[in-house]
Amino acid sequence: MVYQPAAGARDLLPLDVEKKRWIEDRLQQVFHRWGYHRIITSTLERMDTLMAGEAIQRQMVIQLQNGEDDELGLRPELTASIARTVVTRMANATYPQRLYYNANVFRRTWESRHNRQQEFYQAGVELLGAGGLLANAEVLLLVADCLAALGLQEWHLILGEAGITRSLLSAFPANLQDKVRSAIAHLDRITIDTLPLSDKLRDRARTMLDLRGPSADVLQKVSSLDLDEEQREAVNNLKSLVELLESEKKFPLILDLSLIQTIDYYTGIVFEVVNDTESQARVLGRGGRYDQLLGLYHPQGENIPGIGFGLSIEDLYQVLLSTQQLPQATPTSDWLVVPETASANAFAFAYAQKLRDSTDLVRVEIDLGGRDADAIRQYASDRGIAQIVWMKADGSPKIEPLR
Repeated sequence: MVYQPAAGARDLLPLDVEKKRWIEDRLQQVFHRWGYHRIITSTLERMDTLMAGEAIQRQMVIQLQNGEDDELGLRPELTASIARTVVTRMANATYPQRLYYNANVFRRTWESRHNRQQEFYQAGVELLGAGGLLANAEVLLLVADCLAALGLQEWHLILGEAGITRSLLSAFPANLQDKVRSAIAHLDRITIDTLPLSDKLRDRARTMLDLRGPSADVLQKVSSLDLDEEQREAVNNLKSLVELLESEKKFPLILDLSLIQTIDYYTGIVFEVVNDTESQARVLGRGGRYDQLLGLYHPQGENIPGIGFGLSIEDLYQVLLSTQQLPQATPTSDWLVVPETASANAFAFAYAQKLRDSTDLVRVEIDLGGRDADAIRQYASDRGIAQIVWMKADGSPKIEPLR
């Protein structure tokens, strides 16, 4: 019998891990520079935590059962877990809280039914306890700093506003809102044309389909709609954010008020980070504002504003493969310490430890016996080891450089 990983799972070999860590280390450095602190939450969550407010679709969750008949699920994303942790474990925290994560998530998608991947790796941030223009701008500019640290140049940001989009949908009959929403999310003009809508509402739906492109054009189109005072205020807030971002000139920006995320807890801006270098656009990350999610977990129902994003390590990995920036080999050892006789074993371990105690990272291997000198040299050469230390019986070392 040949043993394989479970369907949808995979193993990462040492070189895969080196490449993954190269990405994660650079992202972590950026998070630290912006004042974010790492949080680690449970891989397992209660289903009622994951499903609070119907933020996540049940069919996305890989479910488990424990001996107490509690419904458990593997987290499909991190925001709900962090929201639950903050309001239940950090009740006396001062705000804003700047948190970041680097973790695996598990999602069941239509593709995963056909043995496609179900475990994914993400890195991202959550900025909690702060709303408004500056918090929104911080998170979006932090995204730009992350991609700059990875050396990615060809990308753009698609920016939407879930609150505006949702309020514009409220003009449609309740029984048709989900269909209109789905048609807009999938840019489906045929459905819009065939739904039983009045001419005025059909024109509104068509306009919503076209609320994508240069920011000035989109803002002009949405402003031409029949907006109430709250909607006008939201549009003005979005305009202020766009002006601030465009003044920074960090990345190309596409405004898209038809952008609707699959996770439905977003209340304000939503965005996607899209790679430009391939014939088919690749989404590298997503995020948005969720000002009502934490209130679902708060004992007193207190709403705490939040905004964050998650970057897909796998998608970043695929884009970076073509740039030759990722490690091309696992790190080689600096030293191979070889006890020449059994009486030299203790001296060999002591000498190896002395080398490892250097202030710089030094990789030191001990030869485990069973090979002659030529085989030892061949092994060291094959592994790219820089130097061999031949340890004598009296504890004196003889150093042989190999390169």
